[in-house]
Amino acid sequence: MSHEPRVIRYQLSLAQPAAHVFHVTCTVTQPAATGQRLRLPAWIPGSYMIRDFARNILHLEARDATGPVAVTKIDKSTWQCAPAQGPLTVEYQVYTWDLSVRAAHFDETHAYFNGTSLFLAVLEQEDTPCELTIVRPADAPMCDWRVATAMEPAPDTARHAFGTYVAANYDELIDHPFEIGALTLTEFEVAGVPHEIAIYGKHAADLDRLREDVGTICETHVTMFGELPAMSRYVFLIMAVGEGYGGLEHRSSCSLLCSREDLPQAGDRGQTEKYRNFLGLCSHEYFHTWNIKRIKPSAFMPYDLQVENYTRQLWAFEGITSYYDDLALLRAGLIDLDTWLELLGQTTTRVMRGYGRHRQSVAESSFDAWTRFYKQDENASNAIVSYYAKGTLIALALDQEIRRHTSDRASLDDLMRRLWQEYGKPGIGVPEGRIEELASEIAGTDLHAFFATCVHGCDDPPLATLLARLGVQTHTRPAAGSDDKGGKAVEAKRLPAVSLGAVLTTGKQGLTLQRVSANGAAQQAGLSAGDVLVAVDGLRAALDTLETRLLRCQPGTTLDIHYFRRDELYRTTLTLPAAPRDTWYFSCAEDADTVALECRRRWLQASAAD
Repeated sequence: MSHEPRVIRYQLSLAQPAAHVFHVTCTVTQPAATGQRLRLPAWIPGSYMIRDFARNILHLEARDATGPVAVTKIDKSTWQCAPAQGPLTVEYQVYTWDLSVRAAHFDETHAYFNGTSLFLAVLEQEDTPCELTIVRPADAPMCDWRVATAMEPAPDTARHAFGTYVAANYDELIDHPFEIGALTLTEFEVAGVPHEIAIYGKHAADLDRLREDVGTICETHVTMFGELPAMSRYVFLIMAVGEGYGGLEHRSSCSLLCSREDLPQAGDRGQTEKYRNFLGLCSHEYFHTWNIKRIKPSAFMPYDLQVENYTRQLWAFEGITSYYDDLALLRAGLIDLDTWLELLGQTTTRVMRGYGRHRQSVAESSFDAWTRFYKQDENASNAIVSYYAKGTLIALALDQEIRRHTSDRASLDDLMRRLWQEYGKPGIGVPEGRIEELASEIAGTDLHAFFATCVHGCDDPPLATLLARLGVQTHTRPAAGSDDKGGKAVEAKRLPAVSLGAVLTTGKQGLTLQRVSANGAAQQAGLSAGDVLVAVDGLRAALDTLETRLLRCQPGTTLDIHYFRRDELYRTTLTLPAAPRDTWYFSCAEDADTVALECRRRWLQASAAD
């Protein structure tokens, strides 16, 4: 038996950037006497879809001190090694060409990876300490790259350097993504903890402004929770590209994908919509440091990364987070109330335009995330509801319900702090239904009916009534064209009186139906997603001319439509109904009384922890 300390050692070589291939070595100092099993995760926490990362392993072999060790693949992501004499070394190559926050991407410009895509778990030794050595490439410019991660460097490795990084166990190893390249780095401090921003990609960002704004967001969240979870540093890993958007939370870092135009540009003090959305993304992922990375469903304690882990609570872990991401911008003074109301109107519009909200509750949407939300097709808006978007509205409504019942002495802030102190901080999973119980306890009244109808049922939260107590008015109108996201008032002359009941896009083949609304005019006429409109009333179909035509139509007008389905030409008659008032916007009431203004003031002012 080996007397070497039990440790799992991984070595990563940036060997083949042109082929997008990492070389990985895993050394098990004390392998199982009967033969060691190793396994790669099938999904990554925070992104609820089976992705089968093992499909990217190109070749795998094992050896010990005496020579090769036989390896048998026993399922899609598990390998069985024969008994080894002393330490077991497994070598393999991984293809990585997924420029997203979920997996790994490697070329001549950078190396980005999540451990779930690269590092085999040593079964029955998941609690063993891990070491990861990243080998410095020999060739320029890669040899001058810097390393950004929240994983702790070993004592003999400088921060941002190639070398060895350490993790307490496998779960920690795979929860620290890495960005390696010619990085832009800047740092600030929150709650005595260093925070770093690391940017990969060509950009002209105003680093001073970015550091100041992101730091303000972080301070706002820490103030609300009362403390930052234990960590030595936090890192924002940003991939700035031509087009892209996404984020993924980790225990002491987050990965962000954005357009370089989303970042604040040097010399520009205005706030673009793109930068505002980027700040919302930063806020969202940072709030996850508490809500889902530590306050998490009991079904995720621990994760089983081979199969789906089911919970009906994602509406809270993602919806509440989505509520606070923009609310933190408002409370931090980075946006004003009118802007926040515009964002709320856009979120409300996305929810209300989907027929799926009548068919699926957010609890069901949470449970079905694996097979429906993360695998959306052309009928998704008719079949499902987003636990992000509707969860945001439910969180807003729940916040106002608690405030209403307690005369603003308590709020959703208090609920989040209770969850942190009782579940997140001690590392206890939140049981199904516990959030609802705590909310009722904090509100001092039974909120069962609210949760039964809005969370487990398909009712819309009563936004108009609840926002009225803040002196906020609710408005609805028809959509003013295909690019109307809601959130703003529009001149009446720009609003059509009728609706096609479909979303159109101009593609290579022509004017194409992207989505068809359930029970809408297009569906009633027999049109389907993917159909290409050729002519309307004998004239060539084009998006701008069709939208102009619709402005002149009244309910009951019929259109003669020619269209292609696949390569076959069809004809149908479409009768236009009245346009639904499914576009929402909100405004501050000019005649709001002093009571409403005081309620609004208390809501806007984040309550600090005791």
